[in-house]
Amino acid sequence: MTIEPADIQVVRGAPTDEELAAAISVVQVALAAAEEEAAKQAKRKPAKSSWNRNHGMLRSTIQAGHGQWGASLQDGLN
Repeated sequence: MTIEPADIQVVRGAPTDEELAAAISVVQVALAAAEEEAAKQAKRKPAKSSWNRNHGMLRSTIQAGHGQWGASLQDGLN
């Protein structure tokens, strides 16, 4: 990771050199993590459409005949 100098200005308070270094390192780590996550997202393939995925689970047509109304209310058929 190449670090470029940034314009940092303290607008309130008087942090010590150690406090300022700690704050800068936290920001740099967060930036590196965000860049790494963005690179991972860019490498991922787009999600496939699920419109055709579950066509085998669709209920078939109800056959006319004795006991079919009762069978249509059982689990797995509705």
